[in-house]
Amino acid sequence: MREGLVVVALGGNAISPPGSASPIPAQYERTLETAEHLAHLTARPLVVTHGNGPQVGNVLLRSDLAAGLLPRLPLDTCVADTQGGMGFMLQQCLDNAFRQAKVARRTVTVVTRTLVDAADPAFAAPSKPIGNFYGEAEARRHMATSGWAMREDAGRGWRRVVPSPEPREILELPAIEALLGTGAVVVAAGGGGIPVVREADGTLTGVEAVVDKDLASALLAANLGAEVLLVLTGVEHVAVDFGRPTQRDLHELDAATMAAHAEAGQFAPGSMLPKVQAVLRFLAGGGRRAIVTTAELSEKALAGEIGTQVTP
Repeated sequence: MREGLVVVALGGNAISPPGSASPIPAQYERTLETAEHLAHLTARPLVVTHGNGPQVGNVLLRSDLAAGLLPRLPLDTCVADTQGGMGFMLQQCLDNAFRQAKVARRTVTVVTRTLVDAADPAFAAPSKPIGNFYGEAEARRHMATSGWAMREDAGRGWRRVVPSPEPREILELPAIEALLGTGAVVVAAGGGGIPVVREADGTLTGVEAVVDKDLASALLAANLGAEVLLVLTGVEHVAVDFGRPTQRDLHELDAATMAAHAEAGQFAPGSMLPKVQAVLRFLAGGGRRAIVTTAELSEKALAGEIGTQVTP
């Protein structure tokens, strides 16, 4: 185990203000707020991961609008583009927050590939909605001309759905370890990493898929031997009976109890469930503690005072 190492998995609320279209200046403002909350971590080795759902959707929309003039961008390229752009934003905000706190730490972004299995069942059952909403006629045209899988989404229109295979390996792991050895804060595995498969001859090929960023963060944290996985999201605690009169926040519990809640269907797929799965995988992989809370409470949560604290 790498003593003291914290892997921070940033959710959408830590980067984009909720309830808005999140133009770039607003994303910078929100990300700087998050970075200022993370300044207390600068005495520790630190890796930061992040989601990219809205940003990939914007890239895909731009590609759609320019389809008559330019080739459409494949999804692996969209993930790579957003890793670079968002990594730059996080580097700027973290460096500025550390400077304000009079901390001498440098930040570096690693454009990260995540190996997935070409035989993963997810490729035969696309399920992850991405990008823009379309009317049915336009959706059927895309299905016919672009080969997209599309699905009606809760009465809001049709959306493209793509496979979400299991992360198997973080290919840049040795580089991330080397950078940590220099004392750098490393931003990595953005958007779950760029999904690639290994061909029979060993060649790596990008694929049209998205990897769940929480599961990729858990894999990275476990493989780095992190002490703590800190999952930052929009709520202070994980809750059972969410949204009901019987709702109860979870404070301190062990992995077996958390797993039992998950098996009972307490956590929504695509929302809290992937975070809970990530917590459980990290602890099963040797982690000492996993925490789910908000960026604003991260310092108190790391001290064990608040948030949902899960131990093996």
